[in-house]
Amino acid sequence: MSVFKNVIVYRIEAGWSQPLTEVEQRLDGARFVPCSPSQEKAAGWVEPRGQAHGPLVESVGGQWLLEYMIESKTLPGSVVRRKVEERAAQIEATTGRKPGKKELKVLKDDITLELLPLAFTRHVRIAVWIDPAAHRLVVNASNAQRADEVVTSLVKALDGFGVALVNTQVEPAVAMADWLSTQEPPAGFTIDRECELKATDESKAVVRYAKHPLDIEEVRQHIADGKRPTRLAMTWDDRVSFELTEGLQLRKINFLEGTDEGAPGSAKEDNFDADAAIATGELGQLMPELIAALGGEMQLGAAPAEAPAATTAKAAAPVAEELADESAPF
Repeated sequence: MSVFKNVIVYRIEAGWSQPLTEVEQRLDGARFVPCSPSQEKAAGWVEPRGQAHGPLVESVGGQWLLEYMIESKTLPGSVVRRKVEERAAQIEATTGRKPGKKELKVLKDDITLELLPLAFTRHVRIAVWIDPAAHRLVVNASNAQRADEVVTSLVKALDGFGVALVNTQVEPAVAMADWLSTQEPPAGFTIDRECELKATDESKAVVRYAKHPLDIEEVRQHIADGKRPTRLAMTWDDRVSFELTEGLQLRKINFLEGTDEGAPGSAKEDNFDADAAIATGELGQLMPELIAALGGEMQLGAAPAEAPAATTAKAAAPVAEELADESAPF
């Protein structure tokens, strides 16, 4: 099973409910099949535990773990271009004419098909976590396009399954600006030593800090000058370090010492349940606190808060309390 290192979080529509056995059957129809010799890409669901012919959905402590596989073949562009040039030169030598654009495109397509059986093959495995009780979907991807592919596969396979990205009352960039300006992160969180700030004007200037204290006047001045934090390294409860982005993605997730106490065995197959329990258990506690620190989850159709950073962030806690009874658990 892939490790949850970079995650995008979705809210599953409240009306969806299917037993695990039915989900397993549905996903079996979209099981991964390797590329044929002339196929450029293949994708589908594989056994998250890595055991051939095993289940496609593993339940650990009521949390469902899945894995999506993408296989793609890569042909160096320079090789294809050279082959096209050679083929075009042959045509010109035998017919006395140069191939036009349309003919060159056909040549390129034909040569690509000829070379695909010899192409390099790349595999990407994407861990997926469904919390059926909290109606939460977590995809281990930093690339939104790749996450969308996983979501599309689930929507096609499962009846009534629909999701939306989790949004908060306070934009992450607004909250991060306030935390950096005041050096007062939300309770339970600490600010680490990495961040990125981007200008919103035409200059598009970017300032990055790595392994550097952030409680300095220079950082506050950048924010005062209008630069927005796009990512900020933080730690939650001395248990999980991560990087929060302006799009509410968590990247560079690291489960710190102490979170793996009691994990059995050392072999990969023995550690699956322990790794899954640690990841879902720790992130399952971290996310509600982070969402609360950002004002609570925004209801569909609502507009995000636009108040100045200092004002908005201070309002986050009471707003979260007001929404606590209305929002689904996260």
